[in-house]
Amino acid sequence: MKLSRRALLASIPAATFLPPRSFADDLSQVTLRVATFRGADQTLLRTTGLDDFPYRVVFSEFNSGNLIARAIDADAIDLGAWSEIPMVFAASSGARVAVAATLEGPTTNQAVLVPTRSPLKNFSDLRGKRVGYIRSTTTQYFLLKMLAQHNMTLADITPVTLGMSEGLTALKSGSLDAWATYGYAIEILEADNSARILESAEDILSGHYFIGINPQRLGDTGFKTASADYVNRLGKAYSQLNADKPRWARAVAPDVHVPEPLVLSYLNHMNRAYHTRPWKPSDIATASEVARTLGGAGALPPNPNLASVFTPALSALLNG
Repeated sequence: MKLSRRALLASIPAATFLPPRSFADDLSQVTLRVATFRGADQTLLRTTGLDDFPYRVVFSEFNSGNLIARAIDADAIDLGAWSEIPMVFAASSGARVAVAATLEGPTTNQAVLVPTRSPLKNFSDLRGKRVGYIRSTTTQYFLLKMLAQHNMTLADITPVTLGMSEGLTALKSGSLDAWATYGYAIEILEADNSARILESAEDILSGHYFIGINPQRLGDTGFKTASADYVNRLGKAYSQLNADKPRWARAVAPDVHVPEPLVLSYLNHMNRAYHTRPWKPSDIATASEVARTLGGAGALPPNPNLASVFTPALSALLNG
């Protein structure tokens, strides 16, 4: 029996011709477990109204990129940002983490501080002195680079590994001669006349931060789509707030417990804007320099395979 075209079409279920479900419908069953720093992702997305996700987001607060990398490796977190340093440590240890995007940022907020009344005038004056830093962070890297620039090594100082709050207390109490640190701590210590910058890391660091992703979920198309959407929203939030620093400061100050004028000063002194984009081969090259420096100091095995950590899974979906 030969069916007419009209009869053939009538025999096909009507649902076949309905438009496909929207991304919002598809993503409604996706949950992203996202790591954030205090005053970072969650605050920025809420402030800009970009937290109307078509998927579920569960935020967890961390105080270091190294801990975020460990959480992704343990399948406890899906997305989170860190500098090059936690990434090279993760790569060298064979951790189950991947880099899906790059967050470019400033380098002006990292430095070696000394007490305001310290007699130390030059970095080379640190020979034999107690110098604090935060392990597995940019401070470990730029301290090594500064030492090398002055023909010194860790053997020429007394290195002390401390967390952020411990380092802040130690410098103010006088139990450290110098402290390699970053972020609002610099603004706070300068503002209350407790410390001054001995040497800045502005020209040492690349300003590359990486957005890590849980490789165990990359086989899920919905997860990849939601993750790319999240990164794009974060990039848009940074773009809006880069253009309105007072608004940014008002939003962040209560969360980080830093006076709004100091937050605004911190933001106004950034030497480059935050910007999300797909990662590039040159990002691997700058991370490789970090790995060589840390490896030369015995902090890493030689020649970790950094390229294997970078995934193109989101690249075609990302703005920037």
